[in-house]
Amino acid sequence: MAGAARKLRALVVDDAEGLRAYLADLLELRGYHVDTAEDGRRALALLEGGADPDVVILDVMMPAPDGLETLERIRALAPTLPVVILSVVGKASTIVAAMQRGASDYLNKPFEQEELEATLEKVLARRSLEVERDALAEALAPEGAVWGGDAMRRIREVLEQVGDTDITLLIQGESGSGKEVVARTAHELSSRADGPFVKVNCAALPAELLESELFGYEKGAFTGATARKHGRFEVAHRGTIFLDEIGEMSPPLQAKLLQVLQDSEFTRLGGNHEVKVDVRVVCATNRRLLEMVTGGGFREDLYFRLNMVSVEIPPLRERREELTLLIDTFLRRFAARYGREMPTLSDALRRELERYSFPGNVRELENMMKRIVVLGREDVILDEMREGRTPRGAGDALEALLDELAASAGELPLREVGRRASLEAEREAIGRVLEQTQWNRKRAASLLGVSYKTLLHKIRNCGLEPE
Repeated sequence: MAGAARKLRALVVDDAEGLRAYLADLLELRGYHVDTAEDGRRALALLEGGADPDVVILDVMMPAPDGLETLERIRALAPTLPVVILSVVGKASTIVAAMQRGASDYLNKPFEQEELEATLEKVLARRSLEVERDALAEALAPEGAVWGGDAMRRIREVLEQVGDTDITLLIQGESGSGKEVVARTAHELSSRADGPFVKVNCAALPAELLESELFGYEKGAFTGATARKHGRFEVAHRGTIFLDEIGEMSPPLQAKLLQVLQDSEFTRLGGNHEVKVDVRVVCATNRRLLEMVTGGGFREDLYFRLNMVSVEIPPLRERREELTLLIDTFLRRFAARYGREMPTLSDALRRELERYSFPGNVRELENMMKRIVVLGREDVILDEMREGRTPRGAGDALEALLDELAASAGELPLREVGRRASLEAEREAIGRVLEQTQWNRKRAASLLGVSYKTLLHKIRNCGLEPE
């Protein structure tokens, strides 16, 4: 069974008892578990004894070992642990020395509560991004979970063989099978690895918006075009552009893409001069492009231009040798991201996973493991699998609404459909951001682009509650 959730933990190190107690009380009111230490020796003893804080708040001016020496020894024990130093105003040289020794940030004494909260949010968010970056590096590495089976290793060998060329790559496979990981790996293994990797989802935008996104526009090209905008092809210059869901691109835009592939140049919307680019194109689709060519939905000349090297990613149900490694990787990743205990799956759930067909492929497995980590339980997913239902994450209510609409043969008023669908989409978006920020409402409001008061109102309306 999955482990229980845990709060963030802070270690406060300061020889001033009053400030130490003040910080402990303040942080506990903010939902932290707090350990305190009156000097560097005690702090190091706590860390060596198994204390596992998410952040350390460390005073610089302390008896030996002072803050700088303590910081060095903390870095030796826990190289990635965020450390915020406290310094007296005017001690710029001390701050510089601490940052050089690996401090994550600093606060000048005296400081306001808001300053402390903002600084802790910043260093913890930075740490979360580092976890995400490490997860991506883990996925791209040759020994990563995605490459654990023979089929995926053969695909990687193809990517290595064409890595020193600019040849166009077409990646085909079911949704959620790992096409983006393959595309990013193709970039990392190429001679363009030091250049940008730019992803564009061709299914996410209408044709007219997709054209301006890909190729940019000139000032005055249309109402609202108040300045020149560089397109994604220009942003990807000397790197790789990844065109996901290429099968959804409209025929007129396919013609313009073919021109770019042939001549390495294009014109921005509203422009009349050619823009030269040096870009490698990697495409992906879950549709059968050759069948689309036969049916007239995709240009034949573009298909053959894209299909110079093609890789087919097998669905997860045909790659079961990867399952154990993928499960453990996702559990470890989400436990680190959300500050949870590392769950241990029951034998019963593992047996069900071995039999499951995974229509959503790796992405579905990833979401299932995320649910187990965040909810701290596996029984809901196990029950769904035993009853023959597809385990779902967010979006259950929206799909239920669509089922209701179909069952009622259109009796549900369109206005009500729109209202409820909007509410469910909003609930899913807000819920995901709150999970990502560990229910830090201030940071979630910032990420969502709404005021703190508006977010609280929407949380109530959507019926969201922390797990």
